[in-house]
Amino acid sequence: MQIGDYRVEIVPDAEFRLDGGAMFGVVPRTLWSKMCPPDDLNRIRVNTNCLFIEAGGERILIETGVGEKWSAKHAAMYGIERRRTLRESVRVITGRSPEEITIVANTHLHFDHAGGNTVTDERGEVVPTFPNARYLISRAEYEHAEAPHERDRASYLPENWLPLKESGQLELQPPYYQIVPGLTMETVAGHSRTMQCLRLVRGEQTLFNFADLVPTRAHVPFAWVMGYDLYPVETVDAKKRLLPQAACENWLCFFYHDPDMPLCRVIEEDGKLRAVGYSDMR
Repeated sequence: MQIGDYRVEIVPDAEFRLDGGAMFGVVPRTLWSKMCPPDDLNRIRVNTNCLFIEAGGERILIETGVGEKWSAKHAAMYGIERRRTLRESVRVITGRSPEEITIVANTHLHFDHAGGNTVTDERGEVVPTFPNARYLISRAEYEHAEAPHERDRASYLPENWLPLKESGQLELQPPYYQIVPGLTMETVAGHSRTMQCLRLVRGEQTLFNFADLVPTRAHVPFAWVMGYDLYPVETVDAKKRLLPQAACENWLCFFYHDPDMPLCRVIEEDGKLRAVGYSDMR
């Protein structure tokens, strides 16, 4: 897919499962289960959809999924299913090798967004998955990951960033920064104080990666907010600011965790917003 002069590809890492109640917070199961049917453990399907962007000589990967460093016990607990490794998906979908990736940027360091930053090598050591890449993360998010809140402590696994610090590949960034012209990361409070969203603007086209602010297309309604969010009222405020703008300006909306349709448009019908597939709008 082309957005202006930049090439953009969706690179899925793996599908996994999370508790439906946690994913929808105060929304009753009778409502959310119509859109996201749970399994017998009350878990719903989610995916980890990374973005590859080739721009101005840089080969950029946004997010790295859940990664492969899981015991059999924890892989079963999260219901992790993958067709292939992230490195293989990068090769197959983009035609680029892991060694050719020049920049990796994480919206935040939760295990399901940064788990593929590192991999276990043949010696059993945890090393950077992309050996020649600069890894970008906001300084505020890094500091939060080093001293997390009790509510999200379990989501931060130091093995996903410490090897990057040790290799000298980790670069800490301000709350708002530009990766390449037109491609920016901006901090949006709600899921946490330090999570970032990605905005790509080329000509008349805008692609916005909502990260965990709107994790799936089922979360477009303003009040449908995850129980995982540290600041749910701020999540609602951010959605009320961004989603109407997305509908009005016809943004491409990227929902990182959607298992079936991560790339959407948001439209308004009868005073309500809903997501429709990108292919339906072309």
